[in-house]
Amino acid sequence: MEKKPTPFDAVIKQLNIVAEKLKLDPSMVEKLKSPRRVIIVSVPIRMDDGRIKVFTGYRVQHDMTRGPYKGGIRYHPSVDLDEMKALATWMSWKAAVVDIPYGGAKGGIACNPKEMSRGELERLTRRYTAMLLDEIGPYKDVPAPDVYTNAQTMAWIMDTYSEFKGYLVPEVVTGKPIEVGGSEGRHEATGRGVAICAREGAKHLGVNMKGLGVVVQGFGKVGKAAAKLLHQMGCKIIAVSDSKGGIYDPDGLDLATVLEHKEKTGQLRGLEGAKEITNEELLELECDILIPAALENQITEANASRIRARMIVEGANGPSTPGAREILTKRGVFIVPDILANAGGVTVSYFEWIQNLHREHWTEEEVNRRLEEKMVKAFRDVLETSKKYGVDMATAAYVLGVKRIVDASEKLGLFP
Repeated sequence: MEKKPTPFDAVIKQLNIVAEKLKLDPSMVEKLKSPRRVIIVSVPIRMDDGRIKVFTGYRVQHDMTRGPYKGGIRYHPSVDLDEMKALATWMSWKAAVVDIPYGGAKGGIACNPKEMSRGELERLTRRYTAMLLDEIGPYKDVPAPDVYTNAQTMAWIMDTYSEFKGYLVPEVVTGKPIEVGGSEGRHEATGRGVAICAREGAKHLGVNMKGLGVVVQGFGKVGKAAAKLLHQMGCKIIAVSDSKGGIYDPDGLDLATVLEHKEKTGQLRGLEGAKEITNEELLELECDILIPAALENQITEANASRIRARMIVEGANGPSTPGAREILTKRGVFIVPDILANAGGVTVSYFEWIQNLHREHWTEEEVNRRLEEKMVKAFRDVLETSKKYGVDMATAAYVLGVKRIVDASEKLGLFP
């Protein structure tokens, strides 16, 4: 049986393409392929029924050439070392693309949070934090929420870390509740960045946003925020999906009704007047803008030829394989890649970190204004890189991110 490509295989393939474009020294490529530190911990906790259960936790710290490690923590059954290495590497490139002073990291615990109580999740989070105490910190590694973690998870991490230090350290994590140092605008930041990139992509293609048909795979925090903002910009949301399946209406879904139904039932299916479709069918719908905002490897060589979107704006990390992007680009599909499109979250995380370090609190208008500036500049920087090297936007984003890391690395040199 043929081995299925892993997320880290995709990273290596992307890096090799970039290395060829930038004519990088092979030794530099080897350095970029290798995470600086890999941490694997066994996390024992007492379950509600009194049993002791041991979970496996990870933290991969890829690169700190441009600043402290930065990256989310996810709770998901599929979490493994290969996935963490890929996501940490993408985070390094992403922070460089939007030009914020961070390196990349990623963490996670292999678990099913949907089957765990709030108490079990709190004990899991606090134990995991205690086991990583010497590896994280405001100037070393600053975690954030990711898949199936949230502001409450970050509050538990912050409190655990602060208890060990003996004083409050809000800047140890970002994505916290407002009440304990979180930033205004953080909840919608990633989705807002996706919407801004979709708007800038439409401008580049010379298309008016009004009436454009949008399909969103993954109607979670990112997908919801992007859908709402694009709807406000005049787009028509024709299909959305969650892990259980999707709904479709070519005339446009009533977003308020969809949100209310999802809140009441916990799923999208069953909404009166909307056709039920699978996630696979949703990806292949004819539309103007497709936003894959679920998990990795949703668009592959196997289904790329059936994708009928004019533009893809990647809300998730690694939703398209390199081979799929190649097929789509040859067909004229304009792709705004993940490390640009979903960088709104890490950008506002950076704003939160700055606010915490200075013990300030900015208004939502201020945060959104700064985010707009950062995302628009990053989009234009990637577009210029695309023109300079004669490559698609995805390759251009990787070229830009890697080049900024390489330039900084060369200035620092190698110790000793």
